[in-house]
Amino acid sequence: MKYEQWNIPSLDEKTVGSLMDAGYPYLVASVLVSRGVATAEEAAVALERDRTLTHSPFLMRDMDKAVERIQTALANGEKIAVFGDYDVDGITATCLLTDYLRSRGGDVVMHIPGRFDEGYGLSCEAIRSLAERGVKLLITVDCGITGVEETEFANSLGVDVVITDHHECKETLPPAVAVVNPHRPDCGYPFKYLAGVGVALKLVLALGGDDREDALFARYCTLAAIGTIADVMRMEGENRTIVSMGLETIDHSDFTGLHALLREAGLAGKQITSIQVGFVLAPRINAAGRMGRAALAAELLLTNDEQEAEKLARELCDLNRERQSVEQEIYAKAVEQLEALPPDEKYALVLASDDWHQGVVGIVASRLSEKYSCPSFMIHLADGVGKGSCRSYGGFNLFGALEACSDLLLGFGGHELAAGFTIEEANIPAFRKKMNKYVREHTGRARPVSSLAIDAELTRPALVTLEEVERLGELEPYGSGNDRPVFCLRGAMLESVQSVGQNRHLKVRLQKGHTSFEGIFFSVSPEDIGVAAGSRVDAAFYLQVNEFRGSRAVQLQLLDLRAARSPSAREAELLALRETLISGGALSARDAVRLLPSREQFVRVWRILEHEAGDGALCEPELPLLRRIAAALPGAESFLRAALCLEIFAERGLLSLERNEDMISLHLVNGRKVELDDDPYLQRLHDILQEKGR
Repeated sequence: MKYEQWNIPSLDEKTVGSLMDAGYPYLVASVLVSRGVATAEEAAVALERDRTLTHSPFLMRDMDKAVERIQTALANGEKIAVFGDYDVDGITATCLLTDYLRSRGGDVVMHIPGRFDEGYGLSCEAIRSLAERGVKLLITVDCGITGVEETEFANSLGVDVVITDHHECKETLPPAVAVVNPHRPDCGYPFKYLAGVGVALKLVLALGGDDREDALFARYCTLAAIGTIADVMRMEGENRTIVSMGLETIDHSDFTGLHALLREAGLAGKQITSIQVGFVLAPRINAAGRMGRAALAAELLLTNDEQEAEKLARELCDLNRERQSVEQEIYAKAVEQLEALPPDEKYALVLASDDWHQGVVGIVASRLSEKYSCPSFMIHLADGVGKGSCRSYGGFNLFGALEACSDLLLGFGGHELAAGFTIEEANIPAFRKKMNKYVREHTGRARPVSSLAIDAELTRPALVTLEEVERLGELEPYGSGNDRPVFCLRGAMLESVQSVGQNRHLKVRLQKGHTSFEGIFFSVSPEDIGVAAGSRVDAAFYLQVNEFRGSRAVQLQLLDLRAARSPSAREAELLALRETLISGGALSARDAVRLLPSREQFVRVWRILEHEAGDGALCEPELPLLRRIAAALPGAESFLRAALCLEIFAERGLLSLERNEDMISLHLVNGRKVELDDDPYLQRLHDILQEKGR
């Protein structure tokens, strides 16, 4: 079990049925109802994908100033620098704007700072170098909004600056010719969630004018889609349009290097969705920046030479494999560190080491946030200074949290879900303490609980056909605010478990009713899942189509697997029998025989509880606990008698017992001496047997 809590909604089956009657498939209808859609009309709106962008780019504050200055530079033949960031958003934005300006005859150089020698954002050293090369206009993409001093320095060298960015603004804006950012407090642009590449796209559309808007959007929407997906922007409004059109046109994109990357990644000729971009393409582009070679990815995306593109694509994939190896090593060491932290320092995970690769800590922070359900702050240390990457969890506002701790930081930047910061090594303990206090106060949680949001339980598994799974694509593109749907089966039979992929993954087979499913569970061993073949389980998963040797079949991509928390028909019958005894209902002599625990069974149950409770307390799902006790219990009717033993111990004051939904909390009272034979439930069972002469 990876998640302590599954949040499973109770769907209105009538509403699901009405959407199915209107022509929507079972799976799509279930997800829509889970997300608040109640009518066919609302469903049509939810699934609609615009083909053109809605808002004029000139609604952005300073867009007119930016266009005027850039047009002047193009007309006068001034040298222009496009200054980007080393992540996927920044790289695609840099390539998009550079390609357009060069197509206009611009004398353009691009500069993506090295992650290790320059760091994030504008730097005076880089600006000086560009000025010495004759640059007169510097345009930032996906960075620059906090570069007040750097912009002043550029101005002192006679370099004009146009800033385009999408990160949160601080109180003072840089003194640039234009600052184009939908997050400016005085910017009235209606859609605030564009990625950096989305803002760059809007700048290009403004430069091209109304007559060329459709052609420019068609050329650049694929680059914009990749950056938008990779930066985990909200998948609504104009982002939904950018990504939908970008994915639709990716197969016939104008960018030679992108096609080479698709081939090298094994995606050529396949339908490309946001999932493939997010988990296959984007990590390869991102690897270049993380491993200190962001220019490699930019060169790939801009080259028109097919042989050069193939060579660069291979290098990029090699870098990604190296990044994966480094990431696994850092993750394992980070888990060791956090396990040693006291409980009050696990609301926000603040971890640091001088052994960690600076470019990879952000990915590890994402994995930690997901696993431990809290914000994570990973810090690379060098020469007494830490460079940190942090990731949010559950919508927690990282930027606001960093602002609240800014007195302990040398600098920070980013947005609500992902950010970076620098800190003196000596301040890390104080930062850890203050950040944990801030998270506790702003989330209101007693402790972090790992939880999985599920869209729908599949109560009609026979309807889950290949066509149904294919039609889930109507919900695309997925992203923040429109997550890939998660489904679950409850009370399924785990028919088989097999290690595959050099024992790194599990292949499973599940049966629910008369329907069987094949599933894959990545990065999990048989020991990790805690259930064996033949067990009743609950499974949470994505639904996907598996293609193998020309055949296509439904496959579950498992996210979690746990012992079933709903009773089987037999378990329900046995628990009902226990309740009949407790409530004073009529019982036969046969019922009494089945219910009555032996002395040995009482002793064994108590010893199991003592062993498992440790500190005298247990809080876990009730049914898996009863099954576990029953498996270790001698004699007949072990499940039924284990269930009754708990009630008798509670009645005798040997333990306190509370139930909350499918959870049970037990607190053992050690050292108390009682007579079990005085228990009223046992007395009643003996009376029934005596009456019947048993």
